[in-house]
Amino acid sequence: MGRNAAIALCLAVSLLVALGLIMLASTSAWVNGVDDDPYLLVKRQGAFAAVGLLAAFVTGCIDYRILRRVWIPLLVVGCLLLLLCYVPGVQVVVKGEARWIWAPVIGRFQPSEVAKIVVIIALAAWFAQYQAEAKSFLRGFVLPGLVLGIPVALIFFEKDMGTAVALGGAGFLVMFTAGTRVSLLSLVAVIAILGLYKAVESDPYRRMKFEALLNLDDPEVQRKAGYQQYRAKLALASGGLLGAGLGNGAEKHGYLPEAHTDFIFPVVGEELGLLCTLGIVFSFVLISTSGISIALHASDPFGKLLGLGITAVIALPALMNIGVATSVLPNTGLPLPFVSYGGTNLVFTLAAVGLLVSLHRRTCHAERSEMPVIKEKQLALKI
Repeated sequence: MGRNAAIALCLAVSLLVALGLIMLASTSAWVNGVDDDPYLLVKRQGAFAAVGLLAAFVTGCIDYRILRRVWIPLLVVGCLLLLLCYVPGVQVVVKGEARWIWAPVIGRFQPSEVAKIVVIIALAAWFAQYQAEAKSFLRGFVLPGLVLGIPVALIFFEKDMGTAVALGGAGFLVMFTAGTRVSLLSLVAVIAILGLYKAVESDPYRRMKFEALLNLDDPEVQRKAGYQQYRAKLALASGGLLGAGLGNGAEKHGYLPEAHTDFIFPVVGEELGLLCTLGIVFSFVLISTSGISIALHASDPFGKLLGLGITAVIALPALMNIGVATSVLPNTGLPLPFVSYGGTNLVFTLAAVGLLVSLHRRTCHAERSEMPVIKEKQLALKI
């Protein structure tokens, strides 16, 4: 897939962004607070998409290897932005979760979207520098573990468990690929699972979400903690194979909360049917396989780890969002990348796609540069 991977990647991303704008045109009129302009959210998302495409163009044109030299300041900035989520007057608390900050001109901004990318850059740069010591306890486990663990902890205590789990999983994949000892990673995985269990058990709201997932057939749960996922199941079931038609869905009319953000996938299923939802799944599979292909063809260890990590921080939230919408996973509050409404997520996810394109471009350039040398060697062997 090597040379065609970037084309497949860009095609899948473009289709998802276009679908997101179309579905926002269908759902935004029913969102509270947009009575004066029913297409306000579509216009905003269109502006975010334009900024994101510009960011993707910039990151696609630069040499990704530059990032290896500036990973420390990038990581510091990412952590400082996460810390601002704990500062009263700067933080924006929504439904008890302090995931956002208020920035001049920009408005509401989600630092964890920046942190996801800079943490992957930092881990890839670390292991590229110390690849010979990947099996060591200090430089192969403890120090890169801190690079990953501190941002993940900051995100987790914002009460953003979904993003923390997604970033933790992506970082875990990078460390495993880099060669960190499996025994140490397994120990961390067990501790993380036990920690998540304790966090859920000690928080009534989180525990209620998990219990609701297991009892969605209970009418009492359907009216309370499991309401969103119950309505999502109804939307997907009523859509059938071809859907009710664009704009004809009923759940977005105040029945399904967050129909334009975290639960846009069921609205797609209701209005455009099973075939379209399968198309979304296939698009993310294509993005994942293209990203892995680009990473595997990278010419240096930093590029390989960066490509795999970036692919993971795009694919894992998508997998988790679809899992929540289909009642496979408990409600985590993660958007569907490229499709859900949200400026920070869209802009920085498109910027991450640009980094994958940069990887592909530099790999192709390196291969073209090596061709004359390869031909000379082949000619010498014939002679």
